[in-house]
Amino acid sequence: QVQLVESGGGTAQAGGSLRLSCVVSGTDFSRESMGWYRQVPGNEREMVAQITLNGGTAYADFAKGRFSISRDNAKSTVFLQMTQLKPEDTAVYYCKVAFEDYWGQGIQVTVSS
Repeated sequence: QVQLVESGGGTAQAGGSLRLSCVVSGTDFSRESMGWYRQVPGNEREMVAQITLNGGTAYADFAKGRFSISRDNAKSTVFLQMTQLKPEDTAVYYCKVAFEDYWGQGIQVTVSS
């Protein structure tokens, strides 16, 4: 059974930083591309960043220059480093196995102005 467990969310001030982690089990993590998504109530879930099994990355326009996705295959973990946070980054953040329908439970990120 594939499981994804996010951690590291919480509240930050505008301009601050947070680092999200997602530990993956039940699959060969090193062979999976991974993604981070976010959702605001009433809105559709949107892609934030993706990382391929070879370490290639892609970002949504709003994340470029502020967020960084990385992975540690030895720890089966994918990270999302978020800097220069804005109130509009407030959302529930989810990690996902990129090409499979496996999602984490989601973690709240709140940015106060």
